[in-house]
Amino acid sequence: MSSWEPKSLDEFNRSVVECDKCPRLVRYRALVAERKPPRFKEWDYWSRPLPGFGDPLARILILGLAPAAHGGNRTGRMFTGDSSGEFLFGSLFRCGLSNKPTSERPGDGLLVTGVYITAALRCVPPKNLPTRDELDNCFVHLNTEFRLLPNIRVIVALGAIAYDAARRLVDAPRSKFAHGALVDAGGLKILASYHPSRRNTQTGLLTSDMIDQVFEKAKQIAGLSN
Repeated sequence: MSSWEPKSLDEFNRSVVECDKCPRLVRYRALVAERKPPRFKEWDYWSRPLPGFGDPLARILILGLAPAAHGGNRTGRMFTGDSSGEFLFGSLFRCGLSNKPTSERPGDGLLVTGVYITAALRCVPPKNLPTRDELDNCFVHLNTEFRLLPNIRVIVALGAIAYDAARRLVDAPRSKFAHGALVDAGGLKILASYHPSRRNTQTGLLTSDMIDQVFEKAKQIAGLSN
């Protein structure tokens, strides 16, 4: 790992945006921006590594897989501009963790309270399938980011890849991913949820009630419940 240590989240995020460690991902994120669908033809795609965002005093860390090709890779904000984000932010709003149920783009007035949102991978991978080397490269970013969020009490891991990254982050014991699984890692807990992908939500594998229950549980663990 690099010996350089950023002094703030802002400094860290500026460094993440400049990352070019993974040639396959650099090529692919640019290709996606070049081949934008007609509905987004007027957009100037972000097409760079995506920083996390949220409350710097957060007690809940939401950890996803990666930016969506025409979501975060387009808008420049995690879980923004795609169906996964609509499902996620709808839940955060219902659970009192955001001031609005939608996330459209940076500068849209969205505020989240008590949560910070990030991902195991900062660039969109082909077919949503990162390689082990790519995940290892990005884990350095995740580990640094985590150290800059000193109040985290629970990590909500969205999907199996995020769950594995969370366990590695806090050196938690090996365990199988399952929706609702709770792992105790010496005072900090990992809470697993199915990823709010269209495939999971449209098939009913993940419902609004299910993800709301996850965030209400996370609030309870983090001491944010009323």
